[in-house]
Amino acid sequence: MSVIPARTSILARGLVAIAALAAACAARADYLWLQRAGDGAQAYAGELARPSAALPALQAPRAYLADGKDLALQAKADHVEIPAAPQAQDLRLTASRVSDQGVLTYYQARWGRADTKAVNDLELVPTESGGNTFKLMWKGTAVSATQVNVETSAGWRRTLAPAKDGTVRLDTPFPGLYVLEVTARVNGSATVDGKKYDDVRHTATLSFEVAH
Repeated sequence: MSVIPARTSILARGLVAIAALAAACAARADYLWLQRAGDGAQAYAGELARPSAALPALQAPRAYLADGKDLALQAKADHVEIPAAPQAQDLRLTASRVSDQGVLTYYQARWGRADTKAVNDLELVPTESGGNTFKLMWKGTAVSATQVNVETSAGWRRTLAPAKDGTVRLDTPFPGLYVLEVTARVNGSATVDGKKYDDVRHTATLSFEVAH
């Protein structure tokens, strides 16, 4: 079983505001992902195979539905708890974080593949409701992800390359949780609360459960 050596992704064709992450970037990119828990959901950080033992210091975490309705959330020791979330609807969670190295990362997590319209700035969207073909959207515009990383709760890991139309297709041979992840660096800098950050990244995940 192959192991993905680096959790970076490159965006191309039509993506003006985002530049490619350097292929030489060897460090794994931590991400946030959502998974269902009873009548609610939970968000974890790190990687699916290696979740962080402690929740990082997230700024302005927000959980909400596609219509913009906010959901209550609570920060726990190792995850974000969303006590109540409608089971029939897709769910989003956004937050940001500044690393010890001064990297500003915007996390944009999505649970579910019913919606075919993007809500977050950077989002993987199914081309049909419940489907296994996805397109990457940046602020409402379809762009091509030359690499999308996949992890499952069964330990299956893959790297997806796009078709000529820029979409990626994922087979789902195993039951369990699937997490798709893509990371990109923004051209230029960003200023938050009066502080300038020269290294700004967006990390998007799409997670869903497969039952066989």
